[in-house]
Amino acid sequence: MPKRFLAWLGLSGLVIVLDQITKLAVLRTLKFGESIPYTDFFQLVLVYNPGAAFSFLADQPGWQKWFFIVLALVISGWLMVMLKHHANERLQPLSFALIIGGALGNVIDRFAYGAVVDFLYFHIGRYGWPAFNVADSAITVGAVLMVVAQFVAGRQPAEESKS
Repeated sequence: MPKRFLAWLGLSGLVIVLDQITKLAVLRTLKFGESIPYTDFFQLVLVYNPGAAFSFLADQPGWQKWFFIVLALVISGWLMVMLKHHANERLQPLSFALIIGGALGNVIDRFAYGAVVDFLYFHIGRYGWPAFNVADSAITVGAVLMVVAQFVAGRQPAEESKS
């Protein structure tokens, strides 16, 4: 395997490790629903999300756990193939590595706790963004970078064919 591919997988692994360490720290510090305010707009809070982003499908009876596990594994597998094909680039494999690490970090939670552990809560007064975690952040940044990479690739002139 090419070194760059392994380096990108290493970044995915780092995301998983950071995600799991932060979640364990919160699980050891807080009880479910408990929070620690740090600023007027940020606090740590322990919540479990059995659904996806913004608690999508969280109210379902449990089938969504397996749906999101399979979905995350299939997407991660596909992104690993894409990562291998684009390993010598910069932006595209960075986006893939972040998404893979985030997706697998949340898969670990679904197996271990039956739901994703969320703990970062930003708000203005009583209006807040749904709590999230390091894995969610990596997925979001990765998705944004993937879109940016597509725009950058679309702006580059096509290689002229040699006749």
